[in-house]
Amino acid sequence: MMTLATSELTLLLDDWKRGDPMALGKLTPLIYDELRRIAHRYARRERNGHTLQTTALVNEAYLRLAGNEVPDWQNRSHFFAVTAQVMRHILIDHARRRRSLKHGGDAQPVSLVEADLMADERAGELIALHEALEELATLDPRKVQVVELRYFGGLSLEETAEALSISLMTVRRDWRAAKAWLFKRLAES
Repeated sequence: MMTLATSELTLLLDDWKRGDPMALGKLTPLIYDELRRIAHRYARRERNGHTLQTTALVNEAYLRLAGNEVPDWQNRSHFFAVTAQVMRHILIDHARRRRSLKHGGDAQPVSLVEADLMADERAGELIALHEALEELATLDPRKVQVVELRYFGGLSLEETAEALSISLMTVRRDWRAAKAWLFKRLAES
């Protein structure tokens, strides 16, 4: 995220928020490049063939973000925090659809490319992770934000600290604690 000037992006987000149609045109290449970078970071951590394709994830996230008719972006950090949440929801929705189809839910013809987007194993893992994160949110919402930004948003520790306006040490502690809690919770289920 450090590739974009904070003030430039924040100004464009403010202009878009105020309804300037030119702002979205200027913002689009910046947003799309950042979304590709975030999705690529996410995809690099995954096993081959076990996740939604980077381009599909980016396109869906971009459509959801750009489709927000009256965006309420507070600043650059808020925008990327929302982006991480959007990517998480896309992955969870995709996993749920995949699992539903596996169990005979509303079966529809799909192309081979779509069928290979996510393995059944990965779908179950993402749903379990989502449920564990919802449980963790009732105990410590900030730790969930750290996980969303690091895991789903692909942010570094430093970028996460900036996005949440907390210290780097706090992010490190929250990240370690959240990973340990999630590992224990997922091992139990």
